[in-house]
Amino acid sequence: MESDLRIGLIQMACEREPTRNLEKAGARIEQAAADGAQIVCLQELYRSWYPCQSEDNSQFDLAETIPGPTSEALGKIAAARKITIIAPIFEHRAPGIYHNSALVLDASGDVTGHYRKMHIPDDPGYYEKFYFTPGDRDFTSHRAGSAQAGVLICWDQWFPEAARLTAMAGAQVLFYPTAIGWTTEMSAHTRKQTHDGWETIQRSHAIANGVFVAAVNRVGTEGEIEFWGGSFVCDPFGQVIARASHAKEETLLVDCDLARIEHTRRNWPFLRDRRIDAYADMTRRFRT
Repeated sequence: MESDLRIGLIQMACEREPTRNLEKAGARIEQAAADGAQIVCLQELYRSWYPCQSEDNSQFDLAETIPGPTSEALGKIAAARKITIIAPIFEHRAPGIYHNSALVLDASGDVTGHYRKMHIPDDPGYYEKFYFTPGDRDFTSHRAGSAQAGVLICWDQWFPEAARLTAMAGAQVLFYPTAIGWTTEMSAHTRKQTHDGWETIQRSHAIANGVFVAAVNRVGTEGEIEFWGGSFVCDPFGQVIARASHAKEETLLVDCDLARIEHTRRNWPFLRDRRIDAYADMTRRFRT
């Protein structure tokens, strides 16, 4: 069984015009494929400025259907390059129903995976509950060439249940397309705290589940948010093996030895030692 996997994470600054971002993403995917990437992942809502900084009905016009611009254009690249592409979209499912989603496009160019963001935030500058219906496609794993890929999106990063269930479905790499940043008034101390928490929780998912974790974030200032980049990949031991800058556009190419999953789980057998007979209360909101 093949153990080596090269993944590509496309860390971009976005423009307002969706067509320009689609073209940029396509060119960067082409280059990543030429450099040997077998799975390439784009950042959350890559086709526009992050649309959820305010509650604005006109932003729904950014949404696309399936099939649509992303699946058509990037499907052709996936087929031509014989790679897997993870492509987040602002999905228009039906009149008045929208999702924050990601497509998995395989080496034939077909949509073979489709994930809808399960955890929807509602914070200042991130008014996603106004736009997005919670996901209904559960936590699953998708065949991505020689590997199994799990796809979760941004706010999903903070929930150990999502990582666990996706790993239990067979995912070897958890991909987290992301749009997260600092607000302009945040102090240097607060900026460090928030970034460190973001990275630490994801590294913990790698450790707890014995999988690789790949988080890809955007860069650049859009309105009141300065997106902090910092895309990274960590191994099943939680060690960061590659990290992008906080300010520049980059394509992060990372080689992952999938055999390390078996090695790590033999030495840290967390999945073996889970007390599944004692976890019934996990389905409750709170115990009191």
